Amino acid sequence: MANDSGSVPDVLDQSEIDRLLAGANEAPKQIIFRPDGKRHDTENAPKIEVYDFRNPVFLSEVELRRLRLMHEDFIRYLSARMSLFLRMEFALKMAKLTTVSYGKFTEALPSPTHICLFKTEPLLGVGILDINPRLALTLVDRMLGGSGHSVKLERYLTEIEVTLLEDIMLIVLEEWCGQWKSEKELHPAVIGHENNGRFLQTSPKDAVMLALTMEVTFGDCSEQIQIGVPYYTIEPLVKSMQAARDKDTAPDKKVHKAEWKPIYEHISLPVRAEWDAFELSLREITQLRVGDVIEMPPEIVEKTVITLNGNPKFTGTVGLDSDKVVVKLAQKITQENPVTAKRHGR
Repeated sequence: MANDSGSVPDVLDQSEIDRLLAGANEAPKQIIFRPDGKRHDTENAPKIEVYDFRNPVFLSEVELRRLRLMHEDFIRYLSARMSLFLRMEFALKMAKLTTVSYGKFTEALPSPTHICLFKTEPLLGVGILDINPRLALTLVDRMLGGSGHSVKLERYLTEIEVTLLEDIMLIVLEEWCGQWKSEKELHPAVIGHENNGRFLQTSPKDAVMLALTMEVTFGDCSEQIQIGVPYYTIEPLVKSMQAARDKDTAPDKKVHKAEWKPIYEHISLPVRAEWDAFELSLREITQLRVGDVIEMPPEIVEKTVITLNGNPKFTGTVGLDSDKVVVKLAQKITQENPVTAKRHGR
């Protein structure tokens, strides 16, 4: 179909429509400038990644991987211990391990829920242990002799149920702290209980949390347990882990042996032979006169200390060679075999 002038069609054909759609779906090309103000070549341009400055990532991929392995061990040990405690299979698996802001973590907590607030001495900060009320009630029922069938109710826990559940919370926290024992001995303590995460103020809203989510299967009940710990709480432990890893992977430093150089041949160094003879009082020393004889024990000749420039370096024995007094070196003084010379005689 053409307009009255017959020059330009009013209706686009299918190929033109397809070209327009393809152009609309193409992502706009990023223009990247170098420090000198010139544009980067499109083929060799660096890759740009989005970074959220409001929620910075404090853990590298290597550190997250090490923490994931550590928490997998924690889940395995906790599953075995809880099964023995409840005398019934308590299956656990990791659902998620990530970093998230404190505000997002608390807002995502379900309602109703049961929150256990804890500290790990001697670290700073307050951690959060969240357990679904349905699972909590099922565990309490089992502790009271029940069969472990899932409780269908979803309600807040009573004071008696909270007190009973605290034994299980301590088991979880003890196992979690036990995974850090290679870095520091931690002692968990429950400091409070809450039932709504929106009103918690244990950390700043922008504080970064290490959040672990575990899927629990207990009988016919399948729910979640979450552990949230501020990053500033575990930061000393993470740095200790990283330092130990860097030390293990660092290349061995080569020990360079001292080499003799011709310039050393003309350097003079004072050499002295000294003995630790005996002690005199200040009065006895002031009474000494020319011609007095000081008797010295004969065995000290076998404990002669040779000093180089005032530093003890060898022990030896005094003897005579023709008309000269000589010292035969017997042992080198090292840090493992120190010898302190009081230099009372020479």
